[in-house]
Amino acid sequence: MDFYLVRHGDAVLDTLDPQRPLSRLGQEQVEQVARAAAARQAQVSAIFHSGILRAQQTAEILAAHLGPALGVQRMSGLAPQDDPAIAKAELEAAPAPVMLVGHLPHMGRLAGLLINGDADRDAVGFAPATIVCISRESSLWQLVWLLGPDFS
Repeated sequence: MDFYLVRHGDAVLDTLDPQRPLSRLGQEQVEQVARAAAARQAQVSAIFHSGILRAQQTAEILAAHLGPALGVQRMSGLAPQDDPAIAKAELEAAPAPVMLVGHLPHMGRLAGLLINGDADRDAVGFAPATIVCISRESSLWQLVWLLGPDFS
């Protein structure tokens, strides 16, 4: 079964807005990768985000293109400094494909934990608005594809 890890799009500086919403560039980046993911026929039952504004906005843009039946929802365990083992457990328990939208360093650590078995060993680079498709077969995880605004 395929799962998707996403880093939010580019956000405004905290000096401009302390909530750090997506910038215009960030919105465009996410739109671009959302269209590319839809063209690859990515299917998810739900899109979960950290609850931080820029991740929520990213999730909503993705949902507009992917149409998850269960919509967009906040999920704990996706904040920048959260333990990636929490999100890994959620993925392992998921009955259908889902997408997780979060931040660095968490997304990088989660990908490392899934693909390499070690959260401290990088598996992929997460530029803003990057989507990583990973597949799980029994207890083994592998990278299937990677989309980003510069290489979608």
